[in-house]
Amino acid sequence: MFPRKDFEAWLREIRREIHAWPELAYKEERTATLISRELNALGLTPRTGIARTGVVADIGKEGPMVALRADMDALPLQEETGLPFASRRPGIMHACGHDGHVAILLGAAALLAENPPEGGRVRLIFQPAEEHGAGARAMIEEGVLEGVSFIFGGHIDRHFRIGEIAVNEGLICAFTDAFNVTINGKGGHAAWPHEAVDAVVIGSLLVMNIQTIISREINPAHPCVITVGKFEGGSAHNVIAERAHLEGTIRSTDPETRRRIMESLKRMSRGLAEVHRAAIKLEIKEGYPPVINHPEAAQIAQQAALKTVGPEGLVRQPHPSLGGEDFAFYLQKVPGCFVRLGAVKKGLENIPAHSPKFDFDERVLSLGARFFAEVARLAIAYLKNKQKDHSLSEE
Repeated sequence: MFPRKDFEAWLREIRREIHAWPELAYKEERTATLISRELNALGLTPRTGIARTGVVADIGKEGPMVALRADMDALPLQEETGLPFASRRPGIMHACGHDGHVAILLGAAALLAENPPEGGRVRLIFQPAEEHGAGARAMIEEGVLEGVSFIFGGHIDRHFRIGEIAVNEGLICAFTDAFNVTINGKGGHAAWPHEAVDAVVIGSLLVMNIQTIISREINPAHPCVITVGKFEGGSAHNVIAERAHLEGTIRSTDPETRRRIMESLKRMSRGLAEVHRAAIKLEIKEGYPPVINHPEAAQIAQQAALKTVGPEGLVRQPHPSLGGEDFAFYLQKVPGCFVRLGAVKKGLENIPAHSPKFDFDERVLSLGARFFAEVARLAIAYLKNKQKDHSLSEE
């Protein structure tokens, strides 16, 4: 039985409770307890402790299965929104909308539990550690995709207005690789630089040279970026640094471009080490694969969007995002589609995700819930028809 009379107020309540108590990757115990509580109230039987803190529940007993996924984790940020339900945990914040994603999937669960799809099953996947830790891969390893024929997910997005759902087929999110550079030079007194090998200068040259990989070595028709997000070196104003450490990310949308960027980064590190008499250690860590929407799943999502927001609300993502999303791991195993749910909040149009001031228009919660309930119904109907056609062809 549906646990609240006011659907939208119930979803806001869930979102705000999760927002006030954010939890980092693989530590989402309180969030998982809330999810289990609400699923139990809907008459469902949640399975907990999947990939440590994940929660899974099924609706329906037989027929083809469609999965819906929401991520649960927050970010290590100090919130600066001033919201009455702002984070009560210092240094942790839901700055990417995952609190909304959980509320949306619980809303879809309520709609589907109240009126289960005939002849099919829906698996609800509440996943930990999307921001850091590849929670999707961990969930897959625990068998959450067994029996699943399609999977759907989405992300609240400030680039689209409330009432808009962006659906694309093909590649929509990038490869996300990371790199670490450790530079070992020779420390010395600031007044005698000729006796030292300055790791800070070498690190600075590497940062500047890296920018030419994108601007001068890569086809500009292939979107990509290299960002150095961390640079540490030195200990005092009058000491030449012996060591420096850099960390960054490589975002690319094409496998060959990705390979060339990595090779260029290796070449530049070797060259600077030789020229400046330093030892440079480069480590590249492969990250999330790209999100590639399946054509059939994207068509189903488009139909669900049309039913939910009408033709004026169905839009397209104009170009692939260079952001990463571990939903890609699911799509390597089963066909599916990842959508964008418009949720820009008035006055916060220029506040990006992962900002301490991030917030979204909560009207997206009920809209997203209706969309995912509809996409599950349409996907099950599609799979049943496909099975029927296959049976007729065999006859």
